[in-house]
Formats: sequence, C-alpha cells, structure tokens
Amino acid sequence: MADKRLVELENIVKTYRQADRNIEVLKGISLSIDSGEFIALQGPSGSGKSTLMHILGLLDRPSRGRYLLRQQDVSALSDNALSAIRNRTVGFIFQTFYLIPYVSAVENVMLPGLYSRTAARELRHRAEQILDQVGLGDRMHFRPSQLSGGQQQRVAMARALVNDPRLLLADEPTGQLDSQTSGEIMRLIAEIHEQGRTVVLVTHDDDIAGYARRRIRLSDGLITPN
Repeated sequence: MADKRLVELENIVKTYRQADRNIEVLKGISLSIDSGEFIALQGPSGSGKSTLMHILGLLDRPSRGRYLLRQQDVSALSDNALSAIRNRTVGFIFQTFYLIPYVSAVENVMLPGLYSRTAARELRHRAEQILDQVGLGDRMHFRPSQLSGGQQQRVAMARALVNDPRLLLADEPTGQLDSQTSGEIMRLIAEIHEQGRTVVLVTHDDDIAGYARRRIRLSDGLITPN
C-alpha cells in the first residue's frame, strides 16, 4: 500500500495575513491520494479549493501540517528543492492557458523541459509527439493567436505532460470553453488518467466532476462528508 500512496496531507492549515489579522483559509485538511486516482475537488467560492491545489502543486506552503509526496516530507523544503520536485513530478492545467503569445505551440510545450537536463532535440521530439496525441499534430507551428480556445487548452495540456509528471493538477480547465469543447477536453483528461496518471481536478461543475472517480467537497476550509 505504501508504494501506491502518492500524496498524504496531515492536518494542513493555511493562514494568510490580511491587514491586522490572520485569515485561516484551510483549517486542518487531512487527505490521502493513491497513484492512479482521478479526484474532483468541489466547493463554493472561498472554500479553499484553489489554496489546496496550490499546496498540492508545491506552489504554496502550508502554515502548519505535513505534506508527504511519494513518502517525502516536502513541507519545509527550500524553494529551490520545491522547484526541482515540482518540475519533474507535477503538471498544471489552468483555466487561463498562460501560453506565450509570440512563440509556436511546440515551443510553448517545450518550456517546462528547458529546466531539465533533456537534450533540446529529444525535448522537441517529445513535445511534437504529445501535441500529436492531443490532436494538434497539424497545428504545432501555429502561435496561440492562430488557435481556438479549445486548441490553446490542448497546447496547455501538452505542456503539462512534457516532463511526464506523476501528478496532473487541473484548476477549472474548462472554465473558458463552451460545452462541446469542454466535453472534448475532459475526454482527453480522462484518457490521460487511463494511461496511469494521477489527476486532481478543481471544478464547480457537477457534470465536469462526473468524470472523476472520487469527489472531495470543501466548505469553509474543511473537507465535508459527501
């Protein structure tokens, strides 16, 4: 069982300083995620979903509690150590695509790999393969402005996968897309999960959450019973 456990959160608390008082956003989150799971995080605005996602993705640190990632306590690592682990372990898909407008799709996909030791030729080949897998083999040299919203999100998905991460975090990935394109993107994410990837999805949409195998609901900084 220990080999299956990818994430273990133990009583995670996150507090922000606002003016002259502390705001507690997460109030003691304990959560286990096994390798290969597909989880949806749901809850109203302000419930702590995005804060929890940022902690899972090593973009933020808990104020208190322990975060074990692949059995390593990452709660108090240095910024450089967190960046290295994040780059090789976690992939991100956001509601806003965050593509660089003046470079091509394939160059956007290559970006996370530039911080690894992968040779440029190998990295480009990998980026082209992944773009082909997400249905953009004929668009890889287009710039973001030449692509539709759905195609831009596919580029963002390919970028998230280029370093072969164990954990894929998707924060409202269909928030800017119409219903048909949303379905196409979610079917791709489901296929990525079926290939063995662990996926954590933040969404307010019950239909989108329906693609996940397990739902976790947050309210006022706490996990609530389903």
